[in-house]
Amino acid sequence: MSLKCGIVGLPNVGKSTLFNCLSNAKAQSANFPFCTIEPNVGTISVPDPRLEQLESMVNPERVVPATMEIVDIAGLVKGASKGEGLGNQFLANIRETDAILHVLRCFDDGNIVHVDGNVNPIRDKEIIDIELQLKDLETIEKKIQSLARVIKSGDKEALKENELALKIKTGLEQSVSVRGMGFDSDEMELIKRFNLITSKPVMYVCNVDEASVLDGNHYVDKVREAVANENAEVLVIGAKIEADITELETYEERKMFLDELGLEEPGVNRLIRSAYALLNLQTYFTAGVKEVRAWTIHKGFTAPQAAGVIHSDFEKGFIRAEVMKYDDYVAFGSESAVKDAGKFKVEGKEYLVMDGDIMHFRFNV
Repeated sequence: MSLKCGIVGLPNVGKSTLFNCLSNAKAQSANFPFCTIEPNVGTISVPDPRLEQLESMVNPERVVPATMEIVDIAGLVKGASKGEGLGNQFLANIRETDAILHVLRCFDDGNIVHVDGNVNPIRDKEIIDIELQLKDLETIEKKIQSLARVIKSGDKEALKENELALKIKTGLEQSVSVRGMGFDSDEMELIKRFNLITSKPVMYVCNVDEASVLDGNHYVDKVREAVANENAEVLVIGAKIEADITELETYEERKMFLDELGLEEPGVNRLIRSAYALLNLQTYFTAGVKEVRAWTIHKGFTAPQAAGVIHSDFEKGFIRAEVMKYDDYVAFGSESAVKDAGKFKVEGKEYLVMDGDIMHFRFNV
């Protein structure tokens, strides 16, 4: 399941530093605009303490975490929708992602230049919002033109699409992103066909200094206020601190550093889990002596669909799923004890898989 989160923002806000902390891939990071030109792609593991618990209980030969892809995209500038800077490339790259991590600079540092001269995360956010909205407006106008030809034939689906497209056009002209226009889930399914950038879910990542990693600062407060109506998460992280953590060699050194800052875990762990949720993903487990593994599925997947993530034959020949809840498995200590307690379930094709389910599939091909 190759879903991608794209890291976006103006030049010099900390995107590449953050990407380097998230991924083993080392993106170039420097104190000048357009340092990132080609997008950097990294496959990262999703931190999950449940996987560590299962490993300690099962003692398998190997452990395989869930993964996701993060893309570090070139910094955008005003005029990108018209091709300014690396605009066309930026917009093409971001269109290929499934969700957006919008990094905003929320720290003062005279040694790090700001492309617009001073720190103002709200202005920075609006610059990118406007450029993306302008590009979507261009896209939707072309879509309306193409639908006009189809509507003449009486195509009912085209009529429905055209109605949505006209609403989107009006909203974009009023500087409202598609995700903030109040469409329901059925309408959003149709809107996906339009491939609009501002329909993608977004999370705002406030990059702060060391003193602000726990409680944020006045810049973060302004961001929270500005996005209050967007139904978007605001996450506070110190990219420079995260970079320092990755340089420490041992768990003990990292733990000591985090303790000094008053943090329970690296901020990137929270960021990865939040990005995973932003993509509407969840995890189920398979657990045996050969392998303990976290499998990534969309929320709402049925048991056969979840089985198909392992192999298409599992879905085609699905018979049943044997299911234990993670909490029950940990509480009772073994599969046999879960069965004795009456907590071991056999589920059919209609079963909706829940986050943390431990599953075994029976199938016939």
